[in-house]
Amino acid sequence: MSDLTVGQELITGKVTLTRFSLVRYAGASGDFNPIHYRDDVAKSVGLPGVLAHGMLTMGLAVQPVIDWMDGRGEVVEYGVRFTRPVVVDGNGGITVSVSAKVGAIEDDVTRIDLTVSAANQTVLGKSQVRVKLNK
Repeated sequence: MSDLTVGQELITGKVTLTRFSLVRYAGASGDFNPIHYRDDVAKSVGLPGVLAHGMLTMGLAVQPVIDWMDGRGEVVEYGVRFTRPVVVDGNGGITVSVSAKVGAIEDDVTRIDLTVSAANQTVLGKSQVRVKLNK
């Protein structure tokens, strides 16, 4: 892992979210806000449709980094800015794309910058994961 360089692409991946994904996440998280499963409610409050839970989006964005580390380190910090909602179509769902690049190497901590998009738009901004890798 010491052979990492700034700008190096580590991983890319895609995850498809469906309404079923949202129901499963709601059950696990206890977040049963109807904007996450009812179009009529989402639209009545000015949203374009049913939205994925923000924490679900955040969690699936970091998962490829966890998989890449494969137990060879730990996440010491993770943060994002929610920039656009992830609207989940009732028929086909939506595909969320994630790419991860080395943003900085500072002593024993590596900053990994994530690009997270859905429907050809970035949905998480300033997505950064700081990891401490085993030597």
